[in-house]
Amino acid sequence: MIYPQKNKIITWFFHSYILRIVKGNFHDVKFDRVGVEQDKSVLLLANHFSWWDGFLMYYLNEKVFKKSFNVMVIEETVQKVSFFKYMGAFSVSKNSREMLASLDYAAQLLNDPKNLVLIFPQGKLYSNFVDEVDFQKGLSKIMQAAAGKFQAIMAATFIENLQYKKPTVNVYLKIENELPDIQSAYQQHYNNAKQQQTKTVV
Repeated sequence: MIYPQKNKIITWFFHSYILRIVKGNFHDVKFDRVGVEQDKSVLLLANHFSWWDGFLMYYLNEKVFKKSFNVMVIEETVQKVSFFKYMGAFSVSKNSREMLASLDYAAQLLNDPKNLVLIFPQGKLYSNFVDEVDFQKGLSKIMQAAAGKFQAIMAATFIENLQYKKPTVNVYLKIENELPDIQSAYQQHYNNAKQQQTKTVV
C-alpha cells in the first residue's frame, strides 16, 4: 500500500492550491455546524460523485473539524495523482492481501484524536442524486478496531447552480452514535439531506 508522505513545503503548496480552487470555482460552500469532541478523532463518511469530493472534504476539515486530514483512496488513483499522498492520502487495493493493511492503518489513525480519516464507502463514483448508497466491505472492520476512539460524522453533499453562474455546494452533516448499522444510518441521513436539497426554491 501507499502511505502518506509529509513534506511541509509540498503540503503547504497544495493546501493553498485546494483552498484557492474551491473558493474560485464555487459560489459558496454551505455546511452544518456540528460539535466536534477534541479528545476523539473523526471518521468522516461521504458520498462520492465527483472529482471535487476529496477537495471539498479537505476544505470542510479546514473550516469545521480542524484535524490532521487523511483519506483512503483507491491505489490506482494515488499512483496516477502522486500529490495526493502529500495531502494525507493512503491507498487501498480491493480484493488483495494489502487491503487488510489499509484497514488496519485507517484504524491506527483513528486512535489518535488529532486525526480525521475520510472514507467514501461507496468505493467508486455515482450520480450526485442516486437513490441508494451502497457501502463496500471493510468499513465495519475499521470501526471495530478503533471503537471508542472516534466520532463518526456523516456528510451528504449536493451541488447545484440554481440562480448563480457558479455552483453552490451544500454539505449536510450529522454525528452518528448508532454505529452497529452505519449503512442504514447513512442512508437515512442521505435521504433526509436529498429531500431538503430538492425542496430548495429560489
